[in-house]
Amino acid sequence: MEQVSLGPVEVVSGYEREQLVERLGISITECGPDLVVGRMPVSGNRQPVGLLHGGANAVLAETLGSLAAWVWAGTDRIIVGQELSCTHHRAVRSGSVTGECRPLHRGTDSATYGITIRDELGRLTCTARLTCALPRSRGRRGGRAAGRAKGAGVA
Repeated sequence: MEQVSLGPVEVVSGYEREQLVERLGISITECGPDLVVGRMPVSGNRQPVGLLHGGANAVLAETLGSLAAWVWAGTDRIIVGQELSCTHHRAVRSGSVTGECRPLHRGTDSATYGITIRDELGRLTCTARLTCALPRSRGRRGGRAAGRAKGAGVA
C-alpha cells in the first residue's frame, strides 16, 4: 500500500512508494497537539547482532517529533529537523517498541520535543530530543489552525 499521508502531512506526489516509515513498519496511533504516539516492530529493523538498530530508534523519534511540529505549526510549513539526539538505555531483541512524543518548547520559528521509546513491557529503551525549524512554505495551504485540526486524526 502506498503511503499518501502521515497524520496531518500529505506525501508529495511521486514519493508515495519511498516512505521510510513504511519500510520500517512505523504506525502512528495518536497524533494530537500535545502527544504523538507511534509503534515500530523490531523485526526488520535489527543490527547485525540481532538487536533493534539505534538508527531505527532515531527514525521513530524524528518521525514523531516532526509530526508533532506539523500539528503545532500547520501544514503551510516545511518542518526541518535541526538537531536530534538519542540515548539508548536498553537493548530490544523482539516484539515492538512504542514512542511517545511531547512538546518541550513550541515557538514561532522552532519547536523542541522529548521522545521516550519503550519496549512491550513498558521499560524505557531510548530517550530522544528533536528540535525542528518551522520555515513557511510557499504554495501550501493550511496554517496553524488548519494544521491543528487535521492533526487531530490519524491517517
